[in-house]
Amino acid sequence: MDAARKYHHGNLKEAFLKAARDLLERDGLGGLSLRKCSEKVGVSHAAPKNHFGNIAGLLTAMVTTGYAELAVMMTADANTNADRKRRRYQALLGYVAFAQANPALYDLMFSRDRLVQDDPDLLQQVRACFVILADCSAELGWHHGSLDDKTGKGQVAMWSLVHGYAQLVTAGRFKKDNMKGLSILDILPIIEQDGQN
Repeated sequence: MDAARKYHHGNLKEAFLKAARDLLERDGLGGLSLRKCSEKVGVSHAAPKNHFGNIAGLLTAMVTTGYAELAVMMTADANTNADRKRRRYQALLGYVAFAQANPALYDLMFSRDRLVQDDPDLLQQVRACFVILADCSAELGWHHGSLDDKTGKGQVAMWSLVHGYAQLVTAGRFKKDNMKGLSILDILPIIEQDGQN
């Protein structure tokens, strides 16, 4: 219990989240439990329940912080005054970098059955990431149809491209010589509007 004295009441929740994240990245989802988080933080086994309720609550809180970090990484080097091409490139590079730096958390973020799906904080962070994705998907020039059709198709195409690429990179699937060292930008199809945005 001595370790618990290091934490003030206000940051015990953050200590649990850090412990959970460390355990997740080190031991995988199967090695993560409320009991193990308690032991790592140095508090009673009942303590995490006061903050998260159960394991789903802890995982949801951890994923919520993951989406917040993803949004930061997707916008890190491109402020709102940057042109769309720069914003697009930063969003794609940031998405992949986040997945590479946090492979277990990245997988968990898309494990719907393990999370509290209607958690308002989680939904807010997911929406923030989608706003960035929607921006970098605009004016691609890849699809035909009405503006609404092109918008929807562009968002699905861009998300599919970056998400699939990130999953393959984190799984170490690009082993052929002509695939090694490629960036997401190296495989990005030509975008008609890039010269104008």
